Amino acid sequence: MPDNGDIDQRFEALTAQIGSRERKRMMKIAEQEWARQPRLRRRRRRRWTAVAVAVLVAAAGGFVVYRPETAEQVRAAVLADFGIDPSADPTAGRSAEPAPVEPAQVSPFDGSPAQKYANGVKGLVMPEPRAIGGLSRKEVAAAIRHAKELLAASHLDRKVLLGGRPNKLIRLLDPEQRAPFVKGLKHPGRKNAYESRAWVASLAPKSAELASETFKVHGKTRLSVFKENGLRGVQVKVNYLFVYAIQRPGRPDTLTRLVVHNIGELDVWRQDGRLRFWVKNWNGGGAAPARCDVDDAYVHPFYPDSPPDEVKTDGPPVDPYSLEDEPSDECRVLKSNT
Repeated sequence: MPDNGDIDQRFEALTAQIGSRERKRMMKIAEQEWARQPRLRRRRRRRWTAVAVAVLVAAAGGFVVYRPETAEQVRAAVLADFGIDPSADPTAGRSAEPAPVEPAQVSPFDGSPAQKYANGVKGLVMPEPRAIGGLSRKEVAAAIRHAKELLAASHLDRKVLLGGRPNKLIRLLDPEQRAPFVKGLKHPGRKNAYESRAWVASLAPKSAELASETFKVHGKTRLSVFKENGLRGVQVKVNYLFVYAIQRPGRPDTLTRLVVHNIGELDVWRQDGRLRFWVKNWNGGGAAPARCDVDDAYVHPFYPDSPPDEVKTDGPPVDPYSLEDEPSDECRVLKSNT
Protein backbone atom coordinates (compact mmCIF):
# COMPACT_ATOMS: atom_id res chain seq x y z
CA MET A 1 0.00 0.00 0.00
CA PRO A 2 1.60 3.32 -1.02
CA ASP A 3 2.32 5.92 1.61
CA ASN A 4 -0.21 8.77 1.75
CA GLY A 5 2.66 11.23 1.78
CA ASP A 6 3.85 9.97 -1.62
CA ILE A 7 0.36 10.48 -3.04
CA ASP A 8 0.16 14.00 -1.63
CA GLN A 9 3.56 14.92 -3.02
CA ARG A 10 2.69 13.68 -6.50
CA PHE A 11 -0.68 15.43 -6.41
CA GLU A 12 0.86 18.72 -5.36
CA ALA A 13 3.53 18.44 -8.07
CA LEU A 14 0.93 17.87 -10.79
CA THR A 15 -1.37 20.66 -9.60
CA ALA A 16 1.60 23.02 -9.48
CA GLN A 17 2.21 22.19 -13.15
CA ILE A 18 -1.44 22.95 -13.89
CA GLY A 19 -1.13 26.30 -12.11
CA SER A 20 1.89 27.17 -14.25
CA ARG A 21 0.15 26.17 -17.49
CA GLU A 22 -2.99 28.07 -16.58
CA ARG A 23 -0.98 31.17 -15.71
CA LYS A 24 0.70 31.09 -19.13
CA ARG A 25 -2.68 30.54 -20.79
CA MET A 26 -4.14 33.62 -19.06
CA MET A 27 -1.12 35.71 -20.04
CA LYS A 28 -1.60 34.66 -23.67
CA ILE A 29 -5.28 35.62 -23.46
CA ALA A 30 -4.25 39.02 -22.06
CA GLU A 31 -1.96 39.59 -25.04
CA GLN A 32 -4.70 38.62 -27.49
CA GLU A 33 -7.21 40.93 -25.80
CA TRP A 34 -4.64 43.73 -25.97
CA ALA A 35 -4.47 43.52 -29.74
CA ARG A 36 -8.25 43.84 -30.10
CA GLN A 37 -8.77 46.97 -28.01
CA PRO A 38 -9.38 50.39 -29.59
CA ARG A 39 -6.64 52.69 -28.37
CA LEU A 40 -6.25 56.38 -29.07
CA ARG A 41 -3.53 58.88 -28.40
CA ARG A 42 -4.30 62.44 -27.47
CA ARG A 43 -2.27 65.63 -27.45
CA ARG A 44 -2.75 68.12 -24.66
CA ARG A 45 -2.84 71.84 -25.39
CA ARG A 46 0.41 73.44 -26.52
CA ARG A 47 3.24 71.00 -25.80
CA TRP A 48 1.37 68.94 -23.22
CA THR A 49 0.47 65.62 -24.76
CA ALA A 50 -0.90 62.32 -23.55
CA VAL A 51 -0.17 58.78 -24.83
CA ALA A 52 -1.90 55.71 -23.46
CA VAL A 53 -2.59 52.05 -23.89
CA ALA A 54 -5.64 50.05 -22.94
CA VAL A 55 -5.84 46.37 -22.25
CA LEU A 56 -8.68 44.31 -20.95
CA VAL A 57 -6.64 41.94 -18.80
CA ALA A 58 -9.43 39.61 -17.70
CA ALA A 59 -13.14 39.57 -16.98
CA ALA A 60 -14.40 40.34 -13.49
CA GLY A 61 -13.18 37.69 -11.10
CA GLY A 62 -11.09 36.18 -13.86
CA PHE A 63 -7.73 36.42 -12.12
CA VAL A 64 -8.00 33.01 -10.40
CA VAL A 65 -6.57 30.49 -12.81
CA TYR A 66 -6.51 27.32 -10.71
CA ARG A 67 -9.56 25.14 -11.42
CA PRO A 68 -10.80 22.73 -8.68
CA GLU A 69 -12.47 20.30 -11.09
CA THR A 70 -9.16 19.78 -12.86
CA ALA A 71 -7.48 19.01 -9.55
CA GLU A 72 -10.01 16.26 -8.86
CA GLN A 73 -9.22 14.66 -12.21
CA VAL A 74 -5.52 14.76 -11.39
CA ARG A 75 -6.10 13.16 -7.95
CA ALA A 76 -8.13 10.39 -9.53
CA ALA A 77 -5.32 9.67 -12.01
CA VAL A 78 -2.70 9.65 -9.25
CA LEU A 79 -4.75 7.24 -7.10
CA ALA A 80 -5.29 4.96 -10.08
CA ASP A 81 -1.53 4.84 -10.68
CA PHE A 82 -1.09 3.59 -7.12
CA GLY A 83 -3.81 0.97 -7.56
CA ILE A 84 -6.32 2.75 -5.34
CA ASP A 85 -10.01 3.04 -6.17
CA PRO A 86 -10.61 6.77 -6.89
CA SER A 87 -14.20 6.45 -5.60
CA ALA A 88 -13.04 5.27 -2.17
CA ASP A 89 -13.20 7.58 0.85
CA PRO A 90 -10.08 9.77 0.46
CA THR A 91 -9.90 10.38 4.21
CA ALA A 92 -9.71 6.69 5.16
CA GLY A 93 -6.51 5.89 7.04
CA ARG A 94 -5.29 9.47 6.87
CA SER A 95 -4.26 11.55 9.82
CA ALA A 96 -4.53 14.96 8.15
CA GLU A 97 -5.88 16.69 5.05
CA PRO A 98 -3.38 17.82 2.38
CA ALA A 99 -2.50 21.49 2.31
CA PRO A 100 -4.83 23.44 -0.02
CA VAL A 101 -3.40 24.61 -3.32
CA GLU A 102 -3.26 28.39 -3.48
CA PRO A 103 -4.83 29.91 -6.63
CA ALA A 104 -2.35 31.55 -8.98
CA GLN A 105 -2.81 35.26 -9.60
CA VAL A 106 -2.27 37.19 -12.83
CA SER A 107 -0.73 40.65 -12.57
CA PRO A 108 -2.55 43.42 -14.47
CA PHE A 109 0.79 44.14 -16.16
CA ASP A 110 1.26 40.60 -17.50
CA GLY A 111 1.25 40.37 -21.28
CA SER A 112 2.74 43.85 -21.77
CA PRO A 113 6.24 45.37 -21.82
CA ALA A 114 5.46 46.87 -18.41
CA GLN A 115 5.71 43.39 -16.92
CA LYS A 116 9.50 43.80 -16.95
CA TYR A 117 9.56 47.41 -15.74
CA ALA A 118 10.70 48.33 -12.25
CA ASN A 119 8.20 49.28 -9.54
CA GLY A 120 7.78 52.95 -8.63
CA VAL A 121 10.84 55.06 -7.85
CA LYS A 122 13.12 52.08 -8.55
CA GLY A 123 12.43 52.72 -12.23
CA LEU A 124 13.75 56.30 -12.01
CA VAL A 125 17.29 55.32 -12.90
CA MET A 126 19.56 58.37 -13.07
CA PRO A 127 22.98 58.95 -14.65
CA GLU A 128 26.13 59.42 -12.61
CA PRO A 129 26.75 63.13 -11.93
CA ARG A 130 29.69 64.87 -13.57
CA ALA A 131 30.93 68.43 -13.77
CA ILE A 132 29.20 70.10 -16.73
CA GLY A 133 28.01 73.54 -17.82
CA GLY A 134 30.19 75.32 -15.30
CA LEU A 135 28.66 73.40 -12.39
CA SER A 136 30.56 71.10 -10.06
CA ARG A 137 29.88 67.39 -9.75
CA LYS A 138 28.13 68.07 -6.43
CA GLU A 139 25.89 70.72 -7.99
CA VAL A 140 25.00 68.43 -10.90
CA ALA A 141 24.15 65.70 -8.38
CA ALA A 142 21.73 68.16 -6.76
CA ALA A 143 20.19 68.85 -10.20
CA ILE A 144 19.70 65.13 -10.86
CA ARG A 145 18.19 64.60 -7.42
CA HIS A 146 15.77 67.51 -7.99
CA ALA A 147 14.66 66.04 -11.33
CA LYS A 148 14.01 62.67 -9.69
CA GLU A 149 11.91 64.33 -6.97
CA LEU A 150 9.92 66.21 -9.63
CA LEU A 151 9.18 62.94 -11.46
CA ALA A 152 8.01 61.24 -8.29
CA ALA A 153 5.84 64.23 -7.33
CA SER A 154 4.20 64.55 -10.74
CA HIS A 155 3.70 60.86 -11.62
CA LEU A 156 4.02 58.64 -8.54
CA ASP A 157 1.86 60.53 -6.05
CA ARG A 158 -1.34 58.51 -5.64
CA LYS A 159 -3.42 61.51 -4.52
CA VAL A 160 -2.32 63.58 -7.51
CA LEU A 161 -3.05 60.71 -9.88
CA LEU A 162 -6.62 60.64 -8.56
CA GLY A 163 -7.02 64.39 -9.12
CA GLY A 164 -5.59 65.83 -5.90
CA ARG A 165 -3.54 69.00 -5.45
CA PRO A 166 0.16 68.45 -6.36
CA ASN A 167 1.58 69.97 -3.16
CA LYS A 168 4.93 68.16 -3.37
CA LEU A 169 5.49 69.41 -6.90
CA ILE A 170 4.55 72.96 -5.91
CA ARG A 171 7.22 72.98 -3.19
CA LEU A 172 9.86 71.86 -5.72
CA LEU A 173 9.19 74.72 -8.15
CA ASP A 174 11.23 77.89 -8.36
CA PRO A 175 9.45 80.74 -6.49
CA GLU A 176 8.93 82.56 -9.80
CA GLN A 177 7.17 79.49 -11.22
CA ARG A 178 5.23 78.61 -8.09
CA ALA A 179 2.75 81.50 -8.17
CA PRO A 180 1.60 81.09 -11.81
CA PHE A 181 1.45 77.31 -11.30
CA VAL A 182 -0.87 77.64 -8.29
CA LYS A 183 -2.94 80.24 -10.17
CA GLY A 184 -3.27 77.80 -13.07
CA LEU A 185 -4.62 75.12 -10.71
CA LYS A 186 -7.26 77.43 -9.27
CA HIS A 187 -8.18 79.27 -12.47
CA PRO A 188 -7.29 77.25 -15.60
CA GLY A 189 -7.02 79.36 -18.73
CA ARG A 190 -6.45 82.66 -16.92
CA LYS A 191 -3.89 85.12 -18.26
CA ASN A 192 -0.35 84.64 -16.94
CA ALA A 193 -1.31 81.28 -15.45
CA TYR A 194 0.26 77.93 -16.30
CA GLU A 195 -1.67 75.00 -17.68
CA SER A 196 -0.74 73.42 -14.37
CA ARG A 197 -2.79 70.24 -14.32
CA ALA A 198 -1.09 69.15 -17.54
CA TRP A 199 2.24 69.09 -15.70
CA VAL A 200 1.12 66.02 -13.72
CA ALA A 201 -0.56 62.70 -14.39
CA SER A 202 -4.12 63.24 -13.13
CA LEU A 203 -7.18 61.18 -13.97
CA ALA A 204 -10.40 63.08 -14.56
CA PRO A 205 -12.68 63.06 -11.49
CA LYS A 206 -14.90 59.94 -11.25
CA SER A 207 -13.38 58.53 -14.44
CA ALA A 208 -11.24 55.82 -12.86
CA GLU A 209 -9.94 54.11 -9.75
CA LEU A 210 -6.63 52.34 -9.23
CA ALA A 211 -6.75 48.58 -9.77
CA SER A 212 -3.24 48.14 -8.36
CA GLU A 213 -1.07 50.07 -5.90
CA THR A 214 1.95 49.15 -8.05
CA PHE A 215 3.08 51.63 -10.70
CA LYS A 216 5.52 50.45 -13.37
CA VAL A 217 8.30 52.81 -14.49
CA HIS A 218 10.86 52.74 -17.30
CA GLY A 219 13.00 55.42 -18.92
CA LYS A 220 16.19 57.42 -19.01
CA THR A 221 17.72 60.80 -18.17
CA ARG A 222 20.27 62.72 -20.23
CA LEU A 223 22.57 65.57 -19.17
CA SER A 224 23.67 68.38 -21.48
CA VAL A 225 24.97 71.94 -21.31
CA PHE A 226 22.28 74.59 -20.90
CA LYS A 227 22.79 78.08 -22.43
CA GLU A 228 20.03 80.67 -22.61
CA ASN A 229 19.72 84.44 -22.11
CA GLY A 230 23.29 84.71 -20.89
CA LEU A 231 22.82 81.88 -18.40
CA ARG A 232 24.84 78.68 -18.40
CA GLY A 233 24.39 75.44 -16.51
CA VAL A 234 23.12 71.90 -16.93
CA GLN A 235 19.93 70.69 -18.57
CA VAL A 236 18.43 67.50 -17.19
CA LYS A 237 16.21 65.95 -19.86
CA VAL A 238 13.90 63.22 -18.60
CA ASN A 239 12.13 60.60 -20.73
CA TYR A 240 10.04 58.11 -18.74
CA LEU A 241 7.03 55.84 -19.14
CA PHE A 242 4.66 55.38 -16.21
CA VAL A 243 2.18 52.50 -16.41
CA TYR A 244 -0.89 52.31 -14.17
CA ALA A 245 -3.60 49.66 -13.80
CA ILE A 246 -6.97 51.41 -13.68
CA GLN A 247 -10.66 50.59 -14.06
CA ARG A 248 -13.99 52.35 -14.05
CA PRO A 249 -15.11 52.94 -10.43
CA GLY A 250 -16.59 49.67 -9.15
CA ARG A 251 -16.09 47.98 -12.55
CA PRO A 252 -13.24 45.42 -12.41
CA ASP A 253 -14.40 44.09 -15.79
CA THR A 254 -13.02 47.30 -17.36
CA LEU A 255 -9.47 46.78 -16.09
CA THR A 256 -7.11 48.74 -18.33
CA ARG A 257 -3.44 49.64 -18.47
CA LEU A 258 -2.71 53.35 -18.83
CA VAL A 259 0.67 54.54 -20.10
CA VAL A 260 1.79 58.11 -19.44
CA HIS A 261 4.90 59.37 -21.22
CA ASN A 262 6.75 62.21 -19.54
CA ILE A 263 9.24 64.06 -21.72
CA GLY A 264 10.49 67.07 -19.80
CA GLU A 265 13.41 69.37 -19.10
CA LEU A 266 14.90 70.90 -15.98
CA ASP A 267 17.39 73.76 -16.43
CA VAL A 268 19.76 74.33 -13.52
CA TRP A 269 22.25 77.16 -13.10
CA ARG A 270 24.06 79.05 -10.37
CA GLN A 271 22.85 82.55 -9.57
CA ASP A 272 23.77 84.79 -6.63
CA GLY A 273 25.59 81.91 -4.94
CA ARG A 274 22.71 79.39 -5.14
CA LEU A 275 21.25 76.95 -7.63
CA ARG A 276 18.13 77.82 -9.61
CA PHE A 277 15.85 75.00 -10.82
CA TRP A 278 13.60 75.86 -13.77
CA VAL A 279 11.06 73.34 -15.13
CA LYS A 280 10.34 73.38 -18.89
CA ASN A 281 7.91 71.38 -21.06
CA TRP A 282 7.10 68.97 -18.23
CA ASN A 283 4.96 65.92 -19.02
CA GLY A 284 5.22 66.65 -22.73
CA GLY A 285 4.96 63.10 -24.02
CA GLY A 286 1.32 62.21 -23.45
CA ALA A 287 -1.18 59.83 -21.81
CA ALA A 288 -3.48 57.17 -23.25
CA PRO A 289 -5.84 55.49 -23.91
CA ALA A 290 -7.22 58.97 -23.42
CA ARG A 291 -10.07 60.69 -25.19
CA CYS A 292 -9.09 63.28 -27.78
CA ASP A 293 -12.43 65.10 -27.58
CA VAL A 294 -11.94 66.43 -24.03
CA ASP A 295 -9.23 69.02 -23.46
CA ASP A 296 -9.14 70.06 -19.80
CA ALA A 297 -5.58 68.81 -18.98
CA TYR A 298 -6.95 65.77 -17.09
CA VAL A 299 -6.55 62.28 -18.50
CA HIS A 300 -9.93 60.93 -19.57
CA PRO A 301 -9.32 57.17 -20.01
CA PHE A 302 -10.59 55.41 -23.10
CA TYR A 303 -11.94 52.02 -21.97
CA PRO A 304 -12.81 49.01 -24.14
CA ASP A 305 -16.51 49.89 -23.70
CA SER A 306 -16.10 53.66 -24.27
CA PRO A 307 -18.16 55.30 -27.02
CA PRO A 308 -16.22 56.34 -30.14
CA ASP A 309 -14.09 59.45 -29.89
CA GLU A 310 -15.43 62.48 -31.75
CA VAL A 311 -11.97 63.51 -32.95
CA LYS A 312 -10.61 61.72 -36.00
CA THR A 313 -7.20 60.08 -35.79
CA ASP A 314 -4.37 61.22 -38.01
CA GLY A 315 -0.82 60.13 -38.74
CA PRO A 316 0.80 56.70 -38.49
CA PRO A 317 0.12 54.42 -35.49
CA VAL A 318 2.44 54.95 -32.53
CA ASP A 319 3.89 52.54 -30.01
CA PRO A 320 2.91 53.77 -26.52
CA TYR A 321 5.85 51.90 -25.00
CA SER A 322 8.42 53.63 -27.20
CA LEU A 323 10.64 56.20 -25.51
CA GLU A 324 11.35 57.67 -28.94
CA ASP A 325 7.79 58.91 -29.51
CA GLU A 326 7.81 62.69 -29.83
CA PRO A 327 4.98 65.10 -28.88
CA SER A 328 2.41 65.63 -31.61
CA ASP A 329 -0.71 67.73 -32.19
CA GLU A 330 -2.46 64.73 -33.73
CA CYS A 331 -4.89 62.25 -32.22
CA ARG A 332 -3.15 58.98 -33.03
CA VAL A 333 -4.10 55.31 -33.16
CA LEU A 334 -1.86 53.13 -31.01
CA LYS A 335 -0.09 50.03 -32.20
CA SER A 336 -1.05 46.68 -30.68
CA ASN A 337 1.32 44.98 -28.32
CA THR A 338 3.95 42.85 -30.07
